[in-house]
Amino acid sequence: MNTKVLIYFLLVVVFYSSCVSMKKYNDLQAKQQQSEAENTSLKTANDSLNTSVHVQIAIIEDLNQKIDGLQKDTTSLGNSLRKEKELYASLNKTYNDLVDNYEKLAKNKTAENKKLIGQLQSTQEDLQIKEDKLNSIQVELAKKAVDLDKAKADLYQREQRLKELQDILSKKDSTVRALRNAVADALLGFKDKGMTVTLRNGKVYVSLEEQLLFGTGSAVVDKKGVDALKQLATVLEKNSDINILIEGHTDNVPLKGEGYMKDNWDLSVNRATSVVRILTSNSKINPKRLTAAGRSEYVPIEEGNSKEARQKNRRIEIILTPKLDELFKVIESN
Repeated sequence: MNTKVLIYFLLVVVFYSSCVSMKKYNDLQAKQQQSEAENTSLKTANDSLNTSVHVQIAIIEDLNQKIDGLQKDTTSLGNSLRKEKELYASLNKTYNDLVDNYEKLAKNKTAENKKLIGQLQSTQEDLQIKEDKLNSIQVELAKKAVDLDKAKADLYQREQRLKELQDILSKKDSTVRALRNAVADALLGFKDKGMTVTLRNGKVYVSLEEQLLFGTGSAVVDKKGVDALKQLATVLEKNSDINILIEGHTDNVPLKGEGYMKDNWDLSVNRATSVVRILTSNSKINPKRLTAAGRSEYVPIEEGNSKEARQKNRRIEIILTPKLDELFKVIESN
């Protein structure tokens, strides 16, 4: 009877442990999906910023062409206005001369007088036509001046917006480069021990091979790995505007699960979580900045089943991404 009770008790314990493991796995899988969505959003924002820069440059080029055209039109209209004014002055002088002659010959109704009167009327009509044309040119010139001022104001605003976009992009790039250098300097002693720091797609990737952190099939970070993560935590603590994604990766050899780790999914997730715990327990990094994710064997950096390929694929990747809140605001305002 006691033996049956013991067996029943052991079955309950195994069942309960399995449920807890499955719940933990589901929670971590949800976090992984959220992390992937955030990464996609950040990449989209970065692409949108570059697109916005190109759009602004194209608009500025169009505005410069429009301004050049308006300035040419304004110069041409100015020349026309000057010529019309000269012609108007000449006609006005002729008209005044005719009026003077007409008054002198008003009492003499000869054929010459009639001819003079005809010239006077014709000149009067020409003078009115020129005056109307002169007024029309002045109105058009005033409109061109307004259009030119508006185009210049629009160009200035576009140039300011482009400068703002380029400043943010430059700031982000310089921040990432500085972070990459700071991380590389902090982990310099581990450079030949399975650690690499690279810059890709506007992010810093810190790759730590299994040999630097874990024993085979284990999620417990050994002493040399803890030392490396402590030094990394010191750098990350000083860069509060950086989001931190920790990804666990395994090779394609199935895990012979015992206890709570059943497969490579469990192993990759638990290794990522172990790294998060060390970073947070040895620094003042805000946990909200951290995301732990397990990628199992499905994101290898080297294909194949060789010993060397599998060794490279067993790793922790710490992906550092600048917060893009300011960038999002600028893109949304465009």
